[in-house]
Amino acid sequence: MSKKMQTMDGNTAAAHVAYAFTEVAGIYPITPSSPMAECVDAWSVAGRKNIFDETVRVAEMQSEGGASATVHGSLQAGALTTTFTASQGLLLMIPNMYKIAGELLPGVFHVTARTLAAHALSIFGDHQDVMACRGTGFAMLASGSVQEVMDLAGVAHLAAIEGRVPFVHFFDGFRTSHEIQKVEVMDYQDLKDMTNWKAIQDFRDRALNPEHPVIRGTAQNPDVFFQARVAAKPFYDAIPGIVVKYMEKISENTGREYHPFNYYGAPDAENIIIAMGSVTDTIDQVIDYMSEHEGKKIGVVKVHLFRPFVNQYLLDVIPDTVKRITVLDRTMEPGGNDEPLALDVKSAFYMKEGARPQIFGGVYGLSSKNTTPGQIKAVFDNMYVENPHDHFTIGIEDDVTHTNLVITDEIVTEPEGTTSCKFWGLGSDGTVGANKNAIKIIGDHTDLYAQGYFDYDSKKSGGITVSNLRFGPKPINSPYLIVSSDFVSCSTEAYVYKYDMLEGLRKGGTFLMNTVWTPEELEKALPAKFKREIANNDIKFYTINATKIAEEIGLGRRTNMIMQAAFFKLADIIPIDDAVKFSKESIKKTYGLKGDKIVNMNYAAVDAGIDPANLVQIDVPESWKTAEEAPVEAKDVSKFVKDILDPVNAFNGNTVPVSAFTGIEDGTFPSGTSKYEKRGVAVNVPTWISENCIQCNRCSFVCPHAAIRPVLVSKDEKAAAPENFDTIKPVGKQLADYEYRIQVSVLDCTGCGNCQAECPAKTKALEMKPIHTQEAQIPNWDFAMTVEPKDDILNKYTVKGSQFCQPLLEFSGACAGCGETPYIKTITQLYGDRMMIANATGCTSIWGASCPSMPYCTNKDGKGPSWANSLFEDSAEYGFGMLQGVTKNRATIASYLEQIAEDAPADVKKACNDWIKNKDDAEGSKKASAALVDALEGYEVKDQDLKDKLGFVKDNEDQLIKKSVWSFGGDGWAYDIGFGGLDHVLACKQDINVFVVDTEVYSNTGGQASKATPVAAVAQFAAGGERIKKKDLGMIATTYGYVYVAQVAMGADKNQYMKVLKEAEAYPGPSLIIAYAPCINHGIRGGMSKTQEHEAMAVDCGYWHLWHYNPLLAEEGKNPFVLDSKEPDFNKFQDFIGTEVRYTSLKKVEPTVAQKLYDEAQKNAQARYEGYVKLAKED
Repeated sequence: MSKKMQTMDGNTAAAHVAYAFTEVAGIYPITPSSPMAECVDAWSVAGRKNIFDETVRVAEMQSEGGASATVHGSLQAGALTTTFTASQGLLLMIPNMYKIAGELLPGVFHVTARTLAAHALSIFGDHQDVMACRGTGFAMLASGSVQEVMDLAGVAHLAAIEGRVPFVHFFDGFRTSHEIQKVEVMDYQDLKDMTNWKAIQDFRDRALNPEHPVIRGTAQNPDVFFQARVAAKPFYDAIPGIVVKYMEKISENTGREYHPFNYYGAPDAENIIIAMGSVTDTIDQVIDYMSEHEGKKIGVVKVHLFRPFVNQYLLDVIPDTVKRITVLDRTMEPGGNDEPLALDVKSAFYMKEGARPQIFGGVYGLSSKNTTPGQIKAVFDNMYVENPHDHFTIGIEDDVTHTNLVITDEIVTEPEGTTSCKFWGLGSDGTVGANKNAIKIIGDHTDLYAQGYFDYDSKKSGGITVSNLRFGPKPINSPYLIVSSDFVSCSTEAYVYKYDMLEGLRKGGTFLMNTVWTPEELEKALPAKFKREIANNDIKFYTINATKIAEEIGLGRRTNMIMQAAFFKLADIIPIDDAVKFSKESIKKTYGLKGDKIVNMNYAAVDAGIDPANLVQIDVPESWKTAEEAPVEAKDVSKFVKDILDPVNAFNGNTVPVSAFTGIEDGTFPSGTSKYEKRGVAVNVPTWISENCIQCNRCSFVCPHAAIRPVLVSKDEKAAAPENFDTIKPVGKQLADYEYRIQVSVLDCTGCGNCQAECPAKTKALEMKPIHTQEAQIPNWDFAMTVEPKDDILNKYTVKGSQFCQPLLEFSGACAGCGETPYIKTITQLYGDRMMIANATGCTSIWGASCPSMPYCTNKDGKGPSWANSLFEDSAEYGFGMLQGVTKNRATIASYLEQIAEDAPADVKKACNDWIKNKDDAEGSKKASAALVDALEGYEVKDQDLKDKLGFVKDNEDQLIKKSVWSFGGDGWAYDIGFGGLDHVLACKQDINVFVVDTEVYSNTGGQASKATPVAAVAQFAAGGERIKKKDLGMIATTYGYVYVAQVAMGADKNQYMKVLKEAEAYPGPSLIIAYAPCINHGIRGGMSKTQEHEAMAVDCGYWHLWHYNPLLAEEGKNPFVLDSKEPDFNKFQDFIGTEVRYTSLKKVEPTVAQKLYDEAQKNAQARYEGYVKLAKED
């Protein structure tokens, strides 16, 4: 059978093989493993057959613990079962892993090895998670490339079936899971022919079945447990041989040689590295380079079978000539003598007779830290010095404990003939998607090899993306970022001020920039350094106004296809006619489900991208060679900003030394650092038209990024303002002494347009204009931020009044038009100075606290929300724990004050008693706390016991004001993985506030279905449309009778939202607010520019309902349930869901059942509304 070559990433490769052997998949989303489960789900819906000629049964669970339990149960029932996970998700599976291994069940866990959250969360890759599982009894198999994933995934399944030992098959998260490579695809028939079918039937025969019942999972006592545990040892003795057997079969089938340990290098090597994962390909390249250029006798042992770790297999492949060995671990175990792999290697040599080599250990690549050939060369060079460093690090500058090796040579080891290209994009502009298509077009339609890897920051759409693409005639095994490129593309002109995009671009290379600047305007706009690099390196410089073209075509901000076409035209990797043909075929395949209109717009984008009228080559003037920077005024910034924030935001975080974190070793970051970022990524920004403004402040209320605000200035402040700081007379008697202005921060705005869409003025008071025309507003914003907030003049619980309060959430990394941030921003305006936030992992934590830009900030007094993230699943309990700590501290203060007051002077006694009386009242506690601090100042006592207690009160003055404790998270947390904890916290009847942003999917991990996903909605893990009715979380909470519960949609009824916030926070018990939050994953027609309007439409048609349940009303003898939204027009329901791709795409995926599911979705919404009406009418 001829080889089938296909371009895919590591996740797809693993899923391809896993699908073949899987009958049941128990799944739950977690980055970066989710695409594996998504592939399996989509293939099952599409009818793909496995080796059993059946489709896979997919069960999405509420948590990773639930998924592993499902795997466990399914295996016990006699079905071959698989799951896919990573990081904290894998840790949640550990208890079941011990059970599955202990019961000798042949399950396989495919793991995209990922960093564990410690001092901070990281979604990127290393081996910390799998190392935490090495004692579970699972066999562990490591793959180092996309091709190895394709080949060795089958070994894991085949060996598990025959050997009755479950397997973890792992590969590097992101580096391998998301790297796109041209690989040979394993054929299902070949895998079927290798399968031990008798072992499968034996497995089924052992399954739990009432036809031949047995008992498993018994409780055992000290008398027999030990013996029973040891009884399984023969299976572990046998499994290495079984693995070898199937590696030989795979090797025979593919021509690629696999062993538990593979050796590459000189047969008489003196110094070698032992490692596993993607770094081994880099080591291969360095070996070739150093052998050719320096004559070094070196090698590498690639570890595939990590558990069981067979010493003899390792020793057999190491040349007898080896004198020194360095073991590289992609994990750290603080407090240990060595890292895990190093310990295993040293153990293997401990009993070896004769001379033993010196063995050293090093750590590399934590959190996907780029590991370059230069770093690996430094590891080899280290073994050639007289006293090599041990326990070293590479890839960082450790100027604290001085562990890092010094990199002296940054060598180039890519195969000859390789073309390297870098693409700098803006998250959600389609750059990454277009580049993935480009790789597949070139890889699947030519004889060229292709590789793609994508480097991101942690922001949502709107963050920076750098695509690293390589193409060439030889296989490309370079698992590291491009150092020297032939082509660079930039999709966002603002990047020329922030990033050194031309670094590494070879002399004579090509630079393509999307810009609204004309060739004439470039002279003024481009930084001098940029000009010099272009001119002095003979760089061919092209521009294209893809932004304008995309808007004219109707694609909004998505410039991806235009830029991709221009790339094909300029890079000349394949003939342009073929590139256009293949691009349009790809467009049809990719966007076909979205309708012909979308397809045709993208066709037009391809044609526009290669049109010479659009693609302009810049004639670089001689003067650019000596261009000089204009003087820049130095800004006085903090050490954190200078040493961490600025380098990270400039995409130079790899240069930050360890010493920069001295003093914040526990992961503590200062609040309010997002204001220093000034990304300037918007294409168009709002301009205030004062004569049209009705001063409603709604533009500020709905702004997702707090980039537009009303400002009130006194006469003195106005006198000090910039000349063009235009103001108007404010509306209302209370504001008569001030002037009014709407101010925009053009550098912080993301250009979503929600403010303009929300403006209710007869003639809009906001107009979207190109950002470069609004630079004059920058000093106006700077001045506005020095103006004293006028937050005590109007009622802050009104929409207008709230916006004169400083938002203590600003300039987050959320998507442009985000439906979540406006809700939470408002909460901070009302309660931010005394808020404590426990945030579930998810969108709200990623836009809320991604290094280095912290959007939660402080007021003029230095007060603001304290914020912390624990895990995905425990936000409610985490917040509850905060409440317990605060409550206890304040109770201690109250107890001490009672004792202090007994013999205190009248003024001190009164202050103590007033504080005790008002401590649980928010505003009352503020006044009483201030009075208490004044009264205790200078007050002393002689009694030592009272003296200590008085000291405690004074030392803990920051506990005096009542804290407002909140747990934030999305529906994936509240409805699914965290529901049990949330339910318990609400049941505890204590004063905690819970806010759920309901996007109806797992937004942060790519849009997987949750129990908040309505019927008919297409989502990841629900490729054929959701079939289960949406959970009514709010109604469940009302059953306790003492929980304040509300459903809100600020775009539909802003006043209801404000009323709910006021009541919920003041309620002396638990509160739960569920907010409808439109999300980019919904595929809203027209994009995210009218999310508030979309919320209003959802309520108007009955898709979402507004209500609140106030237990205090019941105490007054009233109905606690109040239906706040008007009777909806359900005739508009179908039209509403027709505005979202997640619904309309169902017609393409499941055309025969689509309308039936649409009708069922409407029926569910109507039934829910009727239930609410019935509740509202109860006496």
